Amino acid sequence: MKGIEPLVADYTTSQTRGHSSRFWIMWAKTLGSSSTGFGGCRLSPGNPVWRPSRNHRGVRQAIGNPSPVLSTDSEARPGGRLRKLPIYLDVDKKQKSLRTPPLITTQRVTLQTDEVKNVPCGTSGGVMIYFDRIEVVNILSASSVFDIVKNYTADYDKTLIFNKVHHELNQFCSVHSLQEVYIDLFDQIDENLKRTLQKDLNEMAPGLYIQAVRVTKPKIPETIRKNYELMEAEKTKLLISTQHQKVVEKDAETERKRAIIEAEKEALVAKIHFGQKIMEKESLQRMSQIEDEIHVARQRGRADADYYQMQKEAEANNLLLSKQYLELKKYEAIARNNKIYFGPEIPNMFIHGGCSDIGTQETVKLTPAIQLDEKTKKPTVI
Repeated sequence: MKGIEPLVADYTTSQTRGHSSRFWIMWAKTLGSSSTGFGGCRLSPGNPVWRPSRNHRGVRQAIGNPSPVLSTDSEARPGGRLRKLPIYLDVDKKQKSLRTPPLITTQRVTLQTDEVKNVPCGTSGGVMIYFDRIEVVNILSASSVFDIVKNYTADYDKTLIFNKVHHELNQFCSVHSLQEVYIDLFDQIDENLKRTLQKDLNEMAPGLYIQAVRVTKPKIPETIRKNYELMEAEKTKLLISTQHQKVVEKDAETERKRAIIEAEKEALVAKIHFGQKIMEKESLQRMSQIEDEIHVARQRGRADADYYQMQKEAEANNLLLSKQYLELKKYEAIARNNKIYFGPEIPNMFIHGGCSDIGTQETVKLTPAIQLDEKTKKPTVI
């Protein structure tokens, strides 16, 4: 569009009509004839800036702007509606004129969802799968409409989104197996696709943002699908068996813990009983020891008393058994005897009851008649 300069015509209409929330882009082509203005605007000679004419009350201003300024139809006010339309003027050295543009196109910049259907994808193992539907939620910034439409046309989403989805999805599938794409990494496909698309859009089309990506479960060959169903069924059985085993192990563990608790309780009770018996035995032993000590003390007291008594009696006997007393006792004993022998030797004849027994020889040694007992210290008559 060589020789085209942007101008912004800001005008209001006298009537309010219901329009959807869209941005309007007006393309003005060079018509190269009369100098009539558009919408009451006239071109000042020698200056490519539009100014409002006096006979048009609706136009407020028209100034040059290198970037289009856009606003939506929804910015309505009572009695009128404000729209900002970028007008492009073909500057001619001979004459400068602008006529009503024959073409007006609209471009939606609100949040929209693009659907990419039946996307083929080949895994690293050579299996071809198909994604039934991929939804890409995106939004176009108002300030980037002109550049994106100029570079990629109004069907920018076909180039920037649809084709990129096919490319990135095939790149992902080509380095992963069917197991990873279908099961293991399926939950990461949408985030990976969103991140990759947004990275490319930041370089190729700034102002176009990816809000979310939704991916359906891919379609796989029927035989492989049946195998996966059988595998899932076996996994379910294995899971059930594993859970049952865990339940059995848990029950056994519970029983073991219960037995341990019971054994510990019985051991504790037995320990308490044994401790009680030991305490009883120790108490009995202590009592017996105390009784023995009492008996020993009593016997010692008695022995000491007897010893004291005998000691005193011995002392009394020592005082009592004098020589005169012993001599007296000796004569008393002699007086009580019927036989008296004198001399150093006993004769060979015994006189008993006035009769004699001749021929009987017996030697008799005369002993003292009174003897002192060493223990009792008492005199004893023999």
